[in-house]
Amino acid sequence: MGFSGTFFNNIDPKGRLSIPAKLRGVLTDDFGDELLVVTRGKDALVAYPFSDWVKIKARVDAMANGDAKDLIYRNRISPAVQCSFDRQGRIAIPSPQRSFAMFEKEVVVIGLADKIELWSQERFDEQMKRDEEQLATLKAELGDLGF
Repeated sequence: MGFSGTFFNNIDPKGRLSIPAKLRGVLTDDFGDELLVVTRGKDALVAYPFSDWVKIKARVDAMANGDAKDLIYRNRISPAVQCSFDRQGRIAIPSPQRSFAMFEKEVVVIGLADKIELWSQERFDEQMKRDEEQLATLKAELGDLGF
């Protein structure tokens, strides 16, 4: 099933964020003792199991050299950091990533099948409003899916 669930946590002043046990369990069961790779997304941080990140990076590396590859490298590959878990199940998120994500105290951790999103509470609330507006335009599709 992969990563799933929405969790509300706090980031401490040192930038340590607890990843919920349910998500750590999926990571351990499906990937062993892998690190998470945390990078920038559109408005949030995104964490991938290391082995998945290697595949993503290989696909980017295979792109033809040019503006698109440079853009992806500058905004997704280069900002990526490897994060290991401490004994309390926390990862340390470096200052540049915390600043980009606008993390102050409250962080929303969301499991999205093959990745984990990390949102500031404020940005998450704004995104959920936008999502609901978009979902309102997809009534037929949602009905076909059983929602």
